[in-house]
Amino acid sequence: MSMSMEESAGEWFSSLPKTGGIYDLVKETTDENSQKDRIRAVIALGESGDPRAVRPLVNCCSDDNPDIRGYAIEGLEKLKSGRAVDALMDRLKDEDEDQAIRLRAVSALAAIGSYSAIEGLKICRSGEEDPKIRSCITEVLGKIHS
Repeated sequence: MSMSMEESAGEWFSSLPKTGGIYDLVKETTDENSQKDRIRAVIALGESGDPRAVRPLVNCCSDDNPDIRGYAIEGLEKLKSGRAVDALMDRLKDEDEDQAIRLRAVSALAAIGSYSAIEGLKICRSGEEDPKIRSCITEVLGKIHS
């Protein structure tokens, strides 16, 4: 992904409204805005801690831009909402998806830790052909069970 969290944080984030502005951030994630503005909005949604950010981030998980998808998954990992499990499973199961994004989806599912997230990881592990993905799933499941 092109923008680090250090670059994305700072004045712009601290100046954003924390609750009422959530809808402004959602609007910023649309294709009509620049990639930089969209990424900043997606990051801010993930940092918001606001449950209203889950649905827009879920929508961003299927964006054409891999940076947007990656930051959306990172945000969902921070929000830890079970409502994100299906979208994260879709990213994980997509063998055409970038490996780093698939690995981030594994991490997000483990962070959510719901029954459906854990069962989904177990199912994916058994059918996963990529050894790095399979190994990562095995590792996070081991940490969860210990």
